[in-house]
Amino acid sequence: MKPYNRNLKQISRDLRNNMTDAEKLLWSKLRGKQILGVQFYRQKPILNFIVDFYCPSVNLVIECDGSQHYTNEGLEADRVRDEALAQLGLRVLRFDNGQVLREIDAVVQVIFDEISLQLESPSCET
Repeated sequence: MKPYNRNLKQISRDLRNNMTDAEKLLWSKLRGKQILGVQFYRQKPILNFIVDFYCPSVNLVIECDGSQHYTNEGLEADRVRDEALAQLGLRVLRFDNGQVLREIDAVVQVIFDEISLQLESPSCET
C-alpha cells in the first residue's frame, strides 16, 4: 500500500467533483476496468500529492497536464513529484490536456501498452 495523506482527502474529493474536460474524457476510458481488467482510481492522494489516476495493480500513475505544467516552475514541480513517485516504484505517464482531447485513442493505446508490459513483468502484483 502506498503512503496515504489523510489531510488531502477533502481536496481529493473536491478535485473528483471538478475534473477538467480532459480528465473526464480519460476517466470515461479508464473507469470500470475497461483496460485489461485493471482498476483505476481518480484523484488519489499519494505522499503529499494528488495524482490524477492511479492503478495499484501495475504501479501506474497517469497525469493530465494543463498549461501550468509547462512553465519553468511547473516543470520543476513535476520533476520532483515524478522522482518521489518513482522512489515508490510508480511509473508516471503524462499527457497534455490537448492531446487527451484530440487524440484519446492514441492516449488509450499508450496506456494499454504500458499496462500490458507491466502485466507481463514477473514483478507485477496482480
